Amino acid sequence: MGDERIAQTDAELLDAYSRAVVSVVDTTGPAVVSISAGWRQEQGAERGGAGSGVIFTPDGYILTNSHVVHAAHRLEAMLTDGRSFDAQLIGDDPATDLAVIRVYNSTVLPHAALGDSHALRVGQLTIAIGNPLGFQSSVATGVISSLGRHWRMQNGRLVENIIQHTAPLNPGNSGGPLVDSGGQVIGINTAMIAGAQALSFAIPSSTAQWVVSQILMHGRVRRNYLGIAGRSRALDRRLTRFYKLQNATAVEIAVAEPGGPAQRAGLRVNDWIVAVEDQPVALVDDLHRFLVGRPIAQPVTLTVISGIELKRVAVVPTEAP
Repeated sequence: MGDERIAQTDAELLDAYSRAVVSVVDTTGPAVVSISAGWRQEQGAERGGAGSGVIFTPDGYILTNSHVVHAAHRLEAMLTDGRSFDAQLIGDDPATDLAVIRVYNSTVLPHAALGDSHALRVGQLTIAIGNPLGFQSSVATGVISSLGRHWRMQNGRLVENIIQHTAPLNPGNSGGPLVDSGGQVIGINTAMIAGAQALSFAIPSSTAQWVVSQILMHGRVRRNYLGIAGRSRALDRRLTRFYKLQNATAVEIAVAEPGGPAQRAGLRVNDWIVAVEDQPVALVDDLHRFLVGRPIAQPVTLTVISGIELKRVAVVPTEAP
């Protein structure tokens, strides 16, 4: 009897799992599109590429990856019902690998809702819908295996709070939605590690919502810019003890752009940034993290070691070029 009860329970759980997946595919699947992109090459040739996206408004706004559409001269989106539309790039953000494109159509298009990625938990069911290797409207399931991962994009910028999940991804899945059991888009699939099993990553919907709001308001993501390039270096222990610093490393300024915000404030090459608004700075990523989402041109106070002198310097950032 015990084995029969276990078998019955397993069958019921499997049936519930299947119903959840089918329900999500029925409700969210029609909002997933296949994206075809073309880039001009020499002598009039075109290089093509493909990816996925998800419609998030009834009037045709689509969320996808920046690397799927960046600098493309031709974009086309195909719905699951076979309809195909020319698409226009509204804006993209390589720093988070997100982009918004739009198709124009007189009818209301199927669309999906962006969920709350802050509420996610490890072990939660995830469903990836996309067009891997050209196979349209493919579905893969898995679970969230980790939250709060960091992923460094090709441009060197660190993206935080990446979702790691086990739903298999392949080329063509890029830009497609990662969906929870309620049909809410909780992430945009962005990468997998080639040769590894069940190591897939998605940009969380909370990041996507911020990027979308920036793109729809400004056509781009506006970020603060200090006009410096830096590197993390170990601080001299005598200085950390003398000034009672909390961090063992700081950001040494390697380049100060002529006429840039940092140089205008008096900062120079070989100065060490140890804090921003009294928050310790150990890595360049700490500066990026602080400046993201902060109002453009709002002054910030940097704590700097110049030579052996510790001083506080007010810098007025500009918008990143």
